[in-house]
Amino acid sequence: MYQPLDPTFYQQSTLELAQSLIGKLLVKETMQGEASGWIVETEAYLGAVDRAAHSFENRRTKRTEVMFGPSGYVYTYVMHTHCLVNVVSGKEGSPEAVLIRAVEPYTGIDLMYERRGMNKRERELTSGPGKLTKALGIVKEDYGRPIFERPLYIAEGRNVEEIEAGKRIGIDNSGEAKDYPWRFWEKGNRFVSK
Repeated sequence: MYQPLDPTFYQQSTLELAQSLIGKLLVKETMQGEASGWIVETEAYLGAVDRAAHSFENRRTKRTEVMFGPSGYVYTYVMHTHCLVNVVSGKEGSPEAVLIRAVEPYTGIDLMYERRGMNKRERELTSGPGKLTKALGIVKEDYGRPIFERPLYIAEGRNVEEIEAGKRIGIDNSGEAKDYPWRFWEKGNRFVSK
């Protein structure tokens, strides 16, 4: 049985958190069972100053509201029919978040195959932000949950040898922000999105 990380873990800067999450275990418990994966890729979004963030210039909407609260809460949204999961970061009133881009399957792999379709190669199960939410059973309704409490939480992880950094993906229309090296991943992990 894993224990959720303490809420104080989320009180680091967004860029630090995005790197600290690499290797941690993302867990979702549902009626069908538990599924989890080691976080292998993240992207940081620095709110007010980040053109690629939904909360750029402190844009406050029903969707971004949770980002203005304390760190350590779940920010989910739907993009192109896929649900994406983020961890709210930064200080209260500073709407920042870390997108979880990919995980390496750990528990509940049969359940992941069921949710994603039995014909997928294992690497395809969770190697992208929309893939991992479907595989783990993370849904838009998880919005606003504390990520330090069951049924959706992050637990202590495994050791990661080396973390690499580079440009974020899929934000070409965000001016200079598209070049910020705010994507982090575990070097050599085959579940990192392509």
